[in-house]
Amino acid sequence: MATLKIFFFVLLIQCTIFTGSSRQLKKSNVNIDSYGDNTFNVISFGAIGDGKKDDSKGFKRAWDAVCDSSTPSPTFLVPQGKTFLLQPLTFNGKHCNSNNITFQIDGRIIAPTKPSAWECNTNCHRWIGFKNFDGLHIQGSGTINGQGDNWWKLSCKDNQKSCQLRKPTGFMIGHSKNVDIKGLTFEDSPKMHIAFEDSTSIHATQLTIKAPGNSPNTDGIHIQRDDCISIGDGSKYINITNIECGPGHGISIGSLGIMGKTEEVEFVHVRNVSFHGTTNGVRIKTWQGGHGHARNIRFEDITFHTSTRPIVIDQYYCPHKQCKNQLMKTSMTHHIKKQQYNFHVVNPVLVGTLP
Repeated sequence: MATLKIFFFVLLIQCTIFTGSSRQLKKSNVNIDSYGDNTFNVISFGAIGDGKKDDSKGFKRAWDAVCDSSTPSPTFLVPQGKTFLLQPLTFNGKHCNSNNITFQIDGRIIAPTKPSAWECNTNCHRWIGFKNFDGLHIQGSGTINGQGDNWWKLSCKDNQKSCQLRKPTGFMIGHSKNVDIKGLTFEDSPKMHIAFEDSTSIHATQLTIKAPGNSPNTDGIHIQRDDCISIGDGSKYINITNIECGPGHGISIGSLGIMGKTEEVEFVHVRNVSFHGTTNGVRIKTWQGGHGHARNIRFEDITFHTSTRPIVIDQYYCPHKQCKNQLMKTSMTHHIKKQQYNFHVVNPVLVGTLP
């Protein structure tokens, strides 16, 4: 079982566009039956919470009420002691009255067990999404379980003839800023557990992320995959602190420069991280033939326990059997520090020359 525990994690991100489609939660006329003056309990809006009946409509009605609420700080409540089955949903904060909304998740949220039961046909980009928020708090003691086991069985790595190319990300935040996520547990996402896209000032603290070590591409946190944290193109000013990671592929920057693209990552600080049984510890991956840079990267106070490759700077990244040898000019600055051990590579580095 791969477990990622995050005690303090601050992000400032500029990434790709929040794309794909899932059910958009638009406003509708509902009778507001809230629990308290500013708390909207999904049970009051028709959600059952037995883990069997689809509770998506109840969540939609509760969200409509929260979004329309005239209270300055409304709370969307998922109560403890209940299990809620949800189809893909996207919460859109663009036209809400408040810019200080709280999602209090104390219960358990699960996805449909079988991929064929997902109501998104073959276009499942994400399961739960949040977009267009400026001032959002997502917190609680609850669990969000993507029930990804049957999706993993459709992995192209294991089923090349009948694989599912598009597996959904479990939890995504896009086109947003000033978002706090705290205290939740994420389990068994079909693909990446958490993704941040085109967002700034995201604070993620005290999170636990769990998936089996052999689950394909179930990254804990993806910024822009089996990695605890993966950082993609356009990411900058990333502060990752107090992490327990393992098993899996560790913390990765990249891969960058695939198919000749220009891709950049800057100002990443990874500190006080413990790796347990990972294939890699900290890793930077760049393709031959691309352009860009990964610079001002600092790894500090890192501990490895039975990790196969503790520190990897792979300038010939090729996950396939064969890749054409090309020259790729990439400027990199890495500062890696573990107690009294220092490793420092100063740009420019010519990537693609023979080792």
